Amino acid sequence: MQSRFLKADAEAMVARYGGAGVLRDLALRVYTTRLLGADPRLVLHGGGNTSVKTRTPDLMGREVDVLCVKGSGADMATIEPAGLPAVRLAELRLLRTRDALSDEEMVRLQRANLIDPMAPNPSVETLLHAFVPHKFVDHTHSTAVLGLIDQADGEARAAEVYESRMGIVPYIMPGFALAKRAAEIYEANTAANGLILHKHGIFTFGDSAEEAYERMIEMVSLAEAALRRGRRALPRLPGGVGRGALLRLAEAAPIVRGACAFKDTAHGAHRRLILELRSSDAILNFVNGADVKRYATAGVVTPDHTIRTKNWPLVLEAPQQAGEFAVSTAAAAAAFMEDYRRYFARHNARYGGVKTMLDPLPRVVLVPGLGLFGLGRSKKDARIAADLAEVAVETITDAEAVGRFESISEADMFDCEYWSLEQAKLGAAKELPLAGQIAAITGAAGAIGAATAKAFAAAGAEVAVLDVNEAAAHTVAQAIGGAALALRCDVTDPASVQAAFDNVAEDFGGVDIVVSNAGAAWQGRIGEVDEAILHKSFDLNFYGHQRVAQAAVRIMRAQGTGGCLLFNTSKQAINPGPNFGPYGLPKAATLFLARQYALDHGADGIRANAVNADRIRSGLLTDAMIADRAKARALTPAAYMRGNLLGREVTAEDVAQAFLAQALALKTTADVTTVDGGNIAAALR
Repeated sequence: MQSRFLKADAEAMVARYGGAGVLRDLALRVYTTRLLGADPRLVLHGGGNTSVKTRTPDLMGREVDVLCVKGSGADMATIEPAGLPAVRLAELRLLRTRDALSDEEMVRLQRANLIDPMAPNPSVETLLHAFVPHKFVDHTHSTAVLGLIDQADGEARAAEVYESRMGIVPYIMPGFALAKRAAEIYEANTAANGLILHKHGIFTFGDSAEEAYERMIEMVSLAEAALRRGRRALPRLPGGVGRGALLRLAEAAPIVRGACAFKDTAHGAHRRLILELRSSDAILNFVNGADVKRYATAGVVTPDHTIRTKNWPLVLEAPQQAGEFAVSTAAAAAAFMEDYRRYFARHNARYGGVKTMLDPLPRVVLVPGLGLFGLGRSKKDARIAADLAEVAVETITDAEAVGRFESISEADMFDCEYWSLEQAKLGAAKELPLAGQIAAITGAAGAIGAATAKAFAAAGAEVAVLDVNEAAAHTVAQAIGGAALALRCDVTDPASVQAAFDNVAEDFGGVDIVVSNAGAAWQGRIGEVDEAILHKSFDLNFYGHQRVAQAAVRIMRAQGTGGCLLFNTSKQAINPGPNFGPYGLPKAATLFLARQYALDHGADGIRANAVNADRIRSGLLTDAMIADRAKARALTPAAYMRGNLLGREVTAEDVAQAFLAQALALKTTADVTTVDGGNIAAALR
């Protein structure tokens, strides 16, 4: 591992924060913390922590000795000074005289001694930082170090590699007991440059930020060198991963996603997860290994991972024939969830049954020949699980290359997974109503489509923005932010529709909601209009909806968790306007298409509803068309737009809210919702 410390950059950081009154010590601490956090071989997603012992004014202006330590859950790669809250050091060190200290009391005492009472909670490993004397302390979950020490004889291996340069601490769950034991081991050899925490990670110390950082790089490099000696490859499955061609990702992903869901029978809704695939050569080598079911399910590589990945992945068979893969995957997922329930019951009994079980769904799925999936209630969470799973692949591969991977015990894993201090990292925010769902919107670059995409994203859905204008789709996706996916989709081209939905399935794992919105308006007196105009309108305004719905239903049925089809049918389907037949006729057919889907696929749990909107300013209803339609009704343009019972102009956002309401109405299908401000002639009878 190469050092990335540059004195010029360090001094630039000091200069940058100096004008804001940040101490030099803290600015340097931020600099090296970011260096550590930027390397995924050391730190990922809130893992690891750093500290500096310095002096700072308290709220009364009195200089006090403090420990500035990473706040719980902060990201080391992007940390700011505020992410290292200052805690009174003397009071922390007094705690070492205690014989015992509960986790909850430890947190209260740490918070009580914050210089800024509004600061985030200090790290759960704050006391370990406080109990060692060095000014700068760094802690990471280095993959190389974990590969060396995640063995039954990991302590002996570490002692051989580091000799007396590092203290070796047996596995103890983070908290007061670990801090005391680590301090005792350091004091038995005060010449040590740091500590190796068995099956957990590594600490290094220094009198300067540079020294602590460089020692981390050096000690990790020694572990890397040890792993290169006498290395052996993972044995492969005889004959490869299967007997024939594998399913495409777009076919396999919805099957995996559907199996990794369960139905809330009280509400009729499914709890679904979003997928993120990783398939590097290293990952494929891992998942195609002959012993993958042994080493992959042996436990976590460091306790910090358990709250994001659970303690073991779901391991599947190679995806070949779709029907067989669906059956075997459903059985494997059901067995995983049952094993998790039994695991919870076994260990909850040790706590007197007071714990509340988390959902039993897997967060990592290994698929021979395909790779690994990270799963989460959002794309962000799925990516985090996948990132951590990649680290686990590297660590376990290293461990198996020089020995045999061994994790902490199952009881220890449960204690970490259901540890209140770890659970707090996940936050207490209430889930949004469409969390875990994937929505694809066609015509999403237009006014109604863009408003609908934004509304569904705000409700927690992962959104695919589909439009024939790919550049405009990207603009909408960027405005939404997050993991919004922009794709070109020409609904008049079957291949384009199939490719777009394949891409949605590959990126997110499937689809749950489709808003079939793409359309365009043609005018003309029906007795005079050219037949070619009618063909164009039907191709876009009817067959386009059919192509989209068919592509979505194939995925929804593969998932087996139902779904929702929403069609923009326009009030023209009910109340045709003069000289507007070329547009109204296919819209009327689309309204009946929605009801046919409700009828034919209700047994699949697929709902189909329609929104009849009228007079929405958009690319379809341009100023010129508004003027034409107003003239056809002998109205001014302003009067035409407000020509409803409420006398109010209806907006794209109003239509978006109607689509959202239909998506949330789990027991409503074959519905037609009118969004027109009131038009008795367009009301359904």
